[in-house]
Amino acid sequence: MKRIFPALCALLLLTACGPELPPEDSERPQIVAAVFPAYDFARSAAGELADVTLLLPPGAESHSYEPTPADILRVQRCDLFIYLGGESDAWVDTILSAIEPRGDVLRMMDCVDLLEEETVEGMQGGHDHDHEEDHDHLGEVLSMDEHVWTAPRNAAAVTRIIGQRLALLDPENGEAYAAGAEAYALELEELDRDFTAFFDTLPDRTIVFGDRFPLLYFAEAYDLDYYAAFPGCGAQTEPSAATVAFLTKKVREEGLPAVWYIEFSNHLVADGIAEAAGVETAQFHTCHNVSRADLEAGATYLSLMRANLEVLREHM
Repeated sequence: MKRIFPALCALLLLTACGPELPPEDSERPQIVAAVFPAYDFARSAAGELADVTLLLPPGAESHSYEPTPADILRVQRCDLFIYLGGESDAWVDTILSAIEPRGDVLRMMDCVDLLEEETVEGMQGGHDHDHEEDHDHLGEVLSMDEHVWTAPRNAAAVTRIIGQRLALLDPENGEAYAAGAEAYALELEELDRDFTAFFDTLPDRTIVFGDRFPLLYFAEAYDLDYYAAFPGCGAQTEPSAATVAFLTKKVREEGLPAVWYIEFSNHLVADGIAEAAGVETAQFHTCHNVSRADLEAGATYLSLMRANLEVLREHM
């Protein structure tokens, strides 16, 4: 976080004619999204009527991202800035307190009902966030889980709100924004029904992740029982022997066909558990970010989640 302050100072040396920045007098609304889900929802609502920029570089890990001076200028100059509002983009608070954004700001965590982050049996690590904190009756600090987009119904709700904000920014094209947002939201709700129909065919909805588990909203939406090595924003990379043994035992006891890992993971933990249990591994793409190849190929939240559904059909 300390490295953000030099970046803010460097803004004083950055001119308005930098090659990567849009002109300040652009007639098209300028939308900046901190993470891929916000980028995808915004471009679906905006269509060709606005310019939508993804701040997080393809393939980057949001928890360790440091905004450049050009990124900070984008946030300051854009007409709508969309960010998550959790631990992974806590740097946004520093920027917004240091600059005067000229446009509107939308926090995705304000768009849906939030869930408290969980530490389930066998999971290593706990709650280390300093955002959206609360305390339970035992005094444990609990954080509100930030991964709201992982449930397609939440994705639909966020998309509709983005459409509403765009309509307020550009009333002349308000109906087009509303129509674009609604069309994508309906596709997301159809995706939700397809996930529901699939999980309804399963007598057992248990899933084991040899990785972080940023899928609490997904698990809640489809009534899944889950076990994982680390919580969704856990910083740990090396699980204890007890955690590995517990998860391996769960895979065997439940007769699970696969151990799961998330995108951009080295999946060494999942590989080790799967090898010990004699099963396969499979990837679930959380859609937090995408590779450059996926971005250039036109990947969307919808396409990635439909691919997840197919992988689930093969490995559950």
